[in-house]
Amino acid sequence: MAITLIIGNKNYSSWSLRPWLFLKHHGIAFNEVRIPLYRDDTSARIAEFSPAGKVPVLLDNDLTVWDSLAILEYLSERFPRTQGWPVSPAERAKARSLAAEMHAGFANLRNHCGMNCRRQPDAKALPDVVHKEVERIGQIWRECRETHAVDGPWLSGSFGILDAMYAPVALRFHSYRLEAGQEAQAYVATVLGHQAVKEWMAAGQAETEIIPVFEA
Repeated sequence: MAITLIIGNKNYSSWSLRPWLFLKHHGIAFNEVRIPLYRDDTSARIAEFSPAGKVPVLLDNDLTVWDSLAILEYLSERFPRTQGWPVSPAERAKARSLAAEMHAGFANLRNHCGMNCRRQPDAKALPDVVHKEVERIGQIWRECRETHAVDGPWLSGSFGILDAMYAPVALRFHSYRLEAGQEAQAYVATVLGHQAVKEWMAAGQAETEIIPVFEA
């Protein structure tokens, strides 16, 4: 039985992109079920798969895993060849810390710069609290890339869980013309150049649903 991933709108659901990208990057076969968000039947449809009431949700035979980071951890263990975390204990601890920071933080960026693949890239007036978070993200990307410059173009050299967690942020940097230095822009370009990201963005742009709160 193939893995099934329950996701939201590709245009808007940054959390859904994370495990979807990891699966696609590693060529892991899966079925995709898309549930449009913010509709009258959305909660009921998601509840068919998980009582948590949110996407993404991963189904693997009788196992249900929800929450993007938990799904990524599970996939990394289920398919060891993916090597989701760095091998070095020190680098692995750092990558986990940065993934957790992404998972729990940057609320102001999320609130003011919602993911929207259809948005014509353009700058937006943002409060200082957002710029501080943009600076912090730029610092993370710069330090990771300086450490692993010779290992590959991703945050830990090769593509991993950390990149899946930060990929939607890179899309926000693109959509809102956020600036955080040369290394940050180079990383955004790396994410945008990934074939699976291009596929996701094209699908998101082709969607017809409009969620006003994410169009502001």
